[in-house]
Amino acid sequence: MSEFLLELYSEEIPPQLQINARTQLKQQLEKSLEEEGIQYKECLEYSSPTRLSIYIKNLPEKIKIKAKEIKGPKVGVSENILKGFTNSRNVSEKDLFKKETEKGEFYFIKTEEKNILVEDLLINILPKAMSLISWKKSMKWSTNNMMWGRPLRSIFAIFNGKKLPFKYQHLESTDNIIIEQDLITKSQKIKSFKEYFSLLKSNKILVDQNERQKIILTRFNSVSKSKNYKEQYNQRLLEEVVNIVEDPNVLLVNFDKEYLKIPQEIIISTLEKHQRYFPIFDSRERLTNYFFVVANKKDEKKLITEGNKRVVDARLSDAKFFWEKDRSRNLIKQIANLKTITFYEKIGTIYEKTQRIRSLAGLLSDELNINKEKVQVAASISKSDLCSDLVGEYPELQGVMGKYFALAQGFEEDVANSISEHYLPTGLTSALPKKPFSYSISIVDKIDSLVGFFLINEKPTSSKDPFALRRAAIGLLRIIIENKLSIKLRDLIIYAIRLYEEQGVEIKNENTEMEVLDFLKERMRNILKLKNIKIDIIEASISSHTGDNFLDLYKKNLLMNKYINKDVGINAISSYKRASNITDKAEKGIVGRPDAVLFRTEEEKILFEKINEIRKAFTVKESNKDYENLLIRLSETKQFTDNFFDNVVVNDENQDIKNNRLELLKMFCNTFNNFINFSKLEGL
Repeated sequence: MSEFLLELYSEEIPPQLQINARTQLKQQLEKSLEEEGIQYKECLEYSSPTRLSIYIKNLPEKIKIKAKEIKGPKVGVSENILKGFTNSRNVSEKDLFKKETEKGEFYFIKTEEKNILVEDLLINILPKAMSLISWKKSMKWSTNNMMWGRPLRSIFAIFNGKKLPFKYQHLESTDNIIIEQDLITKSQKIKSFKEYFSLLKSNKILVDQNERQKIILTRFNSVSKSKNYKEQYNQRLLEEVVNIVEDPNVLLVNFDKEYLKIPQEIIISTLEKHQRYFPIFDSRERLTNYFFVVANKKDEKKLITEGNKRVVDARLSDAKFFWEKDRSRNLIKQIANLKTITFYEKIGTIYEKTQRIRSLAGLLSDELNINKEKVQVAASISKSDLCSDLVGEYPELQGVMGKYFALAQGFEEDVANSISEHYLPTGLTSALPKKPFSYSISIVDKIDSLVGFFLINEKPTSSKDPFALRRAAIGLLRIIIENKLSIKLRDLIIYAIRLYEEQGVEIKNENTEMEVLDFLKERMRNILKLKNIKIDIIEASISSHTGDNFLDLYKKNLLMNKYINKDVGINAISSYKRASNITDKAEKGIVGRPDAVLFRTEEEKILFEKINEIRKAFTVKESNKDYENLLIRLSETKQFTDNFFDNVVVNDENQDIKNNRLELLKMFCNTFNNFINFSKLEGL
């Protein structure tokens, strides 16, 4: 058995591009090997900032390709098409034979059984696999046409201890590994994976990202344990740092304790986002004035430690200055300065946005029964921190700094919290605002954005969503669902449209109200899938949902999913099915309005009464509806439908009586469809 090793040597590739590239390369190679029927023991991917490597164990030197029939074009095609097929397969027309299939008569060829060298297959596979790597950002350099994450300098490839010769774009493969250190470039011939690993390691290059992470974490935990620090580190940052260094060395660095007096979010952001350092917390989860630096070399003279300390102290000194200056700036007075900050050129300024969300928050406060004046004040100052120097320097802290400014200026805590929390959630699983002021402003802020961009026809497409409207919609729905809010979204959307019109925004989409609600329904579909709701239940509920109460929609899905395979669900579906099978075959014009005067049997009267009882339950205010009880009551109709069908002939000789019984059954089905569209459920 043989081994295969590939290394793509380039300029430094950023962490995320690097991770995506090595994953894709591995997947493409595995797929190609599977398609060719090549067995192997293991395929491993590695990377460092300058190297993407693939190592495949226990490959055969040759494989036997069995004889098989390959389908060609349909008999009767033009001569050019037929010639194209024969040329692509390197055969002549005399090698073709005809064969009848389910789709008609086709030309076929039969290949011969033969042995093929795996080396030859790899030579064809590798360029294709490399070309299929999808770079989020790529570069073109020199005079060649190659596009890569960063300039690709060398391709190393060996199979069974020998160079695997192939060409990708302008580069030819080699069996030499390039090592660049201290401005000196050298290369060395390599014959095995063991030699490869050993050579790199001896030159302080750890190409195995898992090994680098283990070294970092071991050092983190060792220091933390000895000093009673909390063993807790930002996992996303860790992944990034692991893929920045080749020879990780962990340094413990400190900054001046004086800076602990400023909000800790500033310090954490300085360390993590601006410097890629790891803040350290004590056993009680309090931020310390120490942090970890992962360097790419040892710091025997403490020069790296001192340098990083000076950098952090300087940044925190600036932050402290901004903090002390900005916190005294009156947030109310800063509102006017928002006129200088553009939200979006076709929509207007941040100032205009805050005026809209202030009005929307007032409308929503009436529905949620919260203090209107306070929520409008909170909405008015929700964006004021964008005018601060501190947020200018730390844009990721928008809202967070606003909260601190508000508290420093004597605003009530729920008002202050709403400034930071109205930006939540930031993702599918991130934290949500839980307090009324916070989620109220978050809701109207997101509605304002959705309505605004739909009004000017800047809607998401299948591939692009530059204004993160899908995220806004999902966040809005999560707030509604998880806070159990029954709110009239349609009223808020209509009011938002009016506010834009009053501000003079050019309306390019007259269907905004409907399209925003449909957009929310589609996002709800995604949320329900993540909750493992059966697909047919989702379709049944979404297709029948004509209102704007998404909590209502969510509850129905959960209940239907809970009961669909239990007696409650089975009986409800069975009752509906029996009735719908008849009404679906009835003449057009049956709408579900029976006349009680035409009832001739007790079973008709009883069924009519039961339907009306359930219909009354559907008219209850949505916030008070007991959907579980409603579903149970729908299920309990089975005994009445069974009695009806056992004792009543629907197709009565009297046409009026027949039509009236059809109207009764249609009324029955319509009542069920007020819950969800039962006709969409599986098995119906």
